[in-house]
Amino acid sequence: MDNKRIAVIRIHGRTGLKKGIKETLTMMRLYKKHNCVIIPNSPDMVGMITKVKDYVTWGEINEETLHTLLKKRGKLARKMILTEEYVKEKLKLSLEDFVKKVMAFELDLKELPGLKLFFKLSPPKGGFERGGVKKQFAAGGAIGYRKEKINELLQRMI
Repeated sequence: MDNKRIAVIRIHGRTGLKKGIKETLTMMRLYKKHNCVIIPNSPDMVGMITKVKDYVTWGEINEETLHTLLKKRGKLARKMILTEEYVKEKLKLSLEDFVKKVMAFELDLKELPGLKLFFKLSPPKGGFERGGVKKQFAAGGAIGYRKEKINELLQRMI
């Protein structure tokens, strides 16, 4: 993994989780099943992903998918939906420019005031992979590291 943004999606629900796993998922803002967060590829975050690897799927997100995610699933505090006008008003940037700066690590999602740093997604259209949610992605399942294939899954869940 190189210097990119990582999308992490929670696959498993709350029942039967150990306390340490629950706390790590909460720290990552993955509160419920089918929630997604965008995080930097830092050693701290990779360590957290490694701890919860059996409950999430992750991979490198691209600009196009991040733009779609913000546009369609970006929420602000007080149940408001993220709009182009809001981004222009607060940061004096278009949504496309904001996404480019986030992907280039010039800005962070936190710098947009009021933006919720997690995204609620729908279950994927067509379901998860044939192996189900208990097998690793490499073995035909849904959990684990997917590299660039995370973008396809996110498009089906948006």
